[in-house]
Amino acid sequence: MAWQGLATEFLQVPAVTRTYTAACVLTTAAVQLELLSPFQLYFNPHLVFRKFQVWRLITNFLFFGPLGFSFFFNMLFVFRYCRMLEEGSFRGRTADFVFMFLFGGVLMTLLGLLGSLFFLGQALTAMLVYVWSRRSPGVRVNFFGLLTFQAPFLPWALMGFSMLLGNSILVDLLGIAVGHVYYFLEDVFPNQPGGKRLLLTPSFLKLLLDAPEEDPNYLPLPEEQPGPLQQ
Repeated sequence: MAWQGLATEFLQVPAVTRTYTAACVLTTAAVQLELLSPFQLYFNPHLVFRKFQVWRLITNFLFFGPLGFSFFFNMLFVFRYCRMLEEGSFRGRTADFVFMFLFGGVLMTLLGLLGSLFFLGQALTAMLVYVWSRRSPGVRVNFFGLLTFQAPFLPWALMGFSMLLGNSILVDLLGIAVGHVYYFLEDVFPNQPGGKRLLLTPSFLKLLLDAPEEDPNYLPLPEEQPGPLQQ
């Protein structure tokens, strides 16, 4: 019964958050069970473009290291802030949310080439946290009961804590930088004089992922209109 309740709760989580979190957990479980090796997952441009191992473009965002405190720490932030974005500013805009993932993933991959970064899941987490924090400037965050501060400071606190865990801050800085680029192009520049939205979600994603909008000019058939029952 407990597992059924847990499964029911998980299915109530928004689709993108549920899918990404599950993919991360299953990837780590497969490595722990030695069904996969991290060497099959990491980003390697030579293997991607010369050996056509294109799955590495995705799997490097799914592996957060072996089971341990660092893994659960990252999963906590992925699940919490991905869900808060999807249920908040991206509510009813699944296609736009997926497009943010795609934009961030592509930009991180290109920039990651310069820093020889092999796994970018932590950078994606930092991006999600950054975008949420900039869209929630008035929210006060309690950081594990140790510190309380305004939301825009959260990405930097996360980077500092990540450094204490022995992780490279370069990955967090990459995620923050990409998150800022997205935030500027999506939230700041369109509101400037002469500005406009530059990040336009492709129509096929909207058709695939978003519920169709109701036509305001649609007139229902007479039998569909509310009224007394016809005998």
